[in-house]
Amino acid sequence: MLTDTSSSPYARLRGVPLGAVRWTEGFWHDHFQRCCDVMVPNMWQVWQDDDLSHGLANFQIAAGEKEGNHAGPQWQDGDFYKWLEGVVAVYAVTKDENLDRLMDELIDLLGRVQREDGYIHTPVLIKQRQGRIAAQEFGERLDFETYNMGHLITTACLHYRATGKESLLALAKKAADYLYRFYIEAASELARNAICPSHYMAVIELYRTTHDRRYLELGQNLVEIRDLVTGGGDDNQDRLPFRQQTTAAGHAVRANYLYAGVADVYAETGDASLLATLEKLWENVVYEKMYITGGCGALYDGASPDGSPDQATITRVHQSYGREYQLPNVTAYNETCANIGNMLWNWRMLNITGEARFADILELVLYNSALSSIGLDGKSFFYTNTLRQVDDLPFELRWSRQREHYISCFCCPPNIVRTLAEVGGYAYSLSDEGVWVNLYGSNTLETVLLNGEPLKLTLETNYPWDGAVKITVNEGPTGEFGLLLRIPGWAEGVTVRVNGEVVSPNPVPGQYFKLLRKWSAGDTVELDLPLPVRLLEAHPLVEETRNHVAVMRGPVVYCLESPDLDTNVRPSEVFMPRDIAFHPQPVNSPDGPLEGVVALEGRARMVPEQRGKVQPFLRGLRTASLSEIDIKMVPYYAWANRGKSEMTVWLPLVW
Repeated sequence: MLTDTSSSPYARLRGVPLGAVRWTEGFWHDHFQRCCDVMVPNMWQVWQDDDLSHGLANFQIAAGEKEGNHAGPQWQDGDFYKWLEGVVAVYAVTKDENLDRLMDELIDLLGRVQREDGYIHTPVLIKQRQGRIAAQEFGERLDFETYNMGHLITTACLHYRATGKESLLALAKKAADYLYRFYIEAASELARNAICPSHYMAVIELYRTTHDRRYLELGQNLVEIRDLVTGGGDDNQDRLPFRQQTTAAGHAVRANYLYAGVADVYAETGDASLLATLEKLWENVVYEKMYITGGCGALYDGASPDGSPDQATITRVHQSYGREYQLPNVTAYNETCANIGNMLWNWRMLNITGEARFADILELVLYNSALSSIGLDGKSFFYTNTLRQVDDLPFELRWSRQREHYISCFCCPPNIVRTLAEVGGYAYSLSDEGVWVNLYGSNTLETVLLNGEPLKLTLETNYPWDGAVKITVNEGPTGEFGLLLRIPGWAEGVTVRVNGEVVSPNPVPGQYFKLLRKWSAGDTVELDLPLPVRLLEAHPLVEETRNHVAVMRGPVVYCLESPDLDTNVRPSEVFMPRDIAFHPQPVNSPDGPLEGVVALEGRARMVPEQRGKVQPFLRGLRTASLSEIDIKMVPYYAWANRGKSEMTVWLPLVW
């Protein structure tokens, strides 16, 4: 979720208010509009369908207003809250009265569900209502009570900021007060139940919203009590005390939520030992365990540390970070929630430091491993985000390899919906130095600088398809202020003009470029980000991609998909010439799902594979010569929108 670091003493940057950014046209405008028109209402229909999700029904049964039992996973309350957060974010921009009424109705329902002591978790409350004596709070470690309450609390903070209403905030405070009392009574029990710790981020955000220091105290203690866990493992990041951890291990969603929550604690406390640990973990993830798409959590299942001479330290792990450079393609897991968790962590690190490297990862995830999880129809989803799709695998995988309209574990779909609803909040930041431009997309910004003076900007661009960006100052303060432009790490040869005059020296890739001056209404800044097509290779220890290359243009990762090949050619038969010349071409297919997307066209090589259902493990080297073939590569996020297909991000290199 978006954070409010306006009073955080150890955060360099502050976010802009909800609704301050309005997309006007282009890439993010189209996705936000689809979020409003399709994603949010479609998911509301899903929640109301008792035969499909049972999401709304669980709350109605828990409130005593409907008969039945709980259905769905134990964490489904939290998924419902994530969708509600998306509704809040859409309302913050549109001020849609129908959404406001819907939120009021749902908040009333949640109020009827919540116990007077603040506890709210429908699986347990339904059993207690039915008189089942064995139904106890925190009786089962994998009940996800704190995860669910965490998402309720973050949604409430956002709702208060968007509407000024305290109705949902009151429920959130009751839930946090319950957790605070439970910490005092049973700290070790609360530590044991810190599964997928969304509540770490949540209680700090509640502190920022209410300024009640008990919630800050709770947030600090939630980190410290992890050391009380005995017999922990890597899957929940509690085998070692947090400050002793140097590598990311175990369940990637739980890990990334933990890292984001700890970053929030640092922003309020300045505990240098926490930031030092986060830096080590970030370097381990970004340099050794993250996919080119920003995806996290390579493994379906595994063991960690699986090569240890001390076998007592080996623990089972699931949807997990693997070893350094262990990044399979066909079986890549990359759960959407883990990818979004990576983005949430980097957003917080950006707030703390103001360093562009964190914004680079945030952008990478948004355009690739997060956006790939939702179909261009706005209502079909991936749970995992593989980097290679092959028909007729000789083994089964746990999750569907096609987009589905409903997934039995429905945590990822509402997570991507709330993320897309909130992208505008990541576009800009504020500091005493001025306004920071983090993401590029056509929009208007109307906010107030930290000195209290109003600021209005207009940004015009067709990014990421075109690197030309124009910013117009419509209204600004009377004195000097800075406009800080993020120069992506991949951007070489960038030029900046102010009112048509080239500014020197040239911007440095991977840094923010600061323009400090007294601005007048009508002043313009033109940023030119060259977007050459780049062939990239992985570290040589990434065994699956040895002598392979991937293709990027700007922040967008591209892939080769079978609908763009002749029917008798498979992606695995295509080889990439090292001197290939790609030509960006907008897709022109009226009413087609990829309309407006920029594809890359070029001449590659191909050699047929042996065909047949039964193939020996070893076979003779193919003797057929490479022939030329036209290929078209599409953005990775846009694959699997034209029916069943094969796909690959990495292609073997021809020298």
